[in-house]
Amino acid sequence: MLRISRLTDYATVILANLGGGGLASAADIAERTRIGLPTVSKLLKEMQHAGLVRSVRGAQGGYQLARPPSGISAAEIIDAVEGPFALTECANGSGNCDIETTCEVGHSWQRVSLALRRALSGICLNDLIRHDGEFPTPDLRKPAPRGEWRPLVRG
Repeated sequence: MLRISRLTDYATVILANLGGGGLASAADIAERTRIGLPTVSKLLKEMQHAGLVRSVRGAQGGYQLARPPSGISAAEIIDAVEGPFALTECANGSGNCDIETTCEVGHSWQRVSLALRRALSGICLNDLIRHDGEFPTPDLRKPAPRGEWRPLVRG
């Protein structure tokens, strides 16, 4: 079963909570989202490290989105909490699987993984916050953006 972790789900809830703008302390976010303060603090640090949120120090400080909700993709949220998205061991690059030299299906799974990554990259935090259930239809035919994972080419 493909499923995001509970922490990724919580991270998305936290980001959605910050989506209205302004600064919020970890304690405020924990209270509003009903997610435990230790978990909120841990996720805020991970998301700050990933460039999704920024912190402002001081008595009136707190956390805020580092970019508008339209500039944060579902793929970035997953990457921030779980690491780079990949369906199989070989989808993250060569040398990760013991049978890659004899595998007949790895390249196909890499293509599936790339298609899912592109779909997740095409859904932004704004889309996740929307209540109408509509998502943009990603164009899976267009080339991967610069810096995006590309499938391993077997020789």
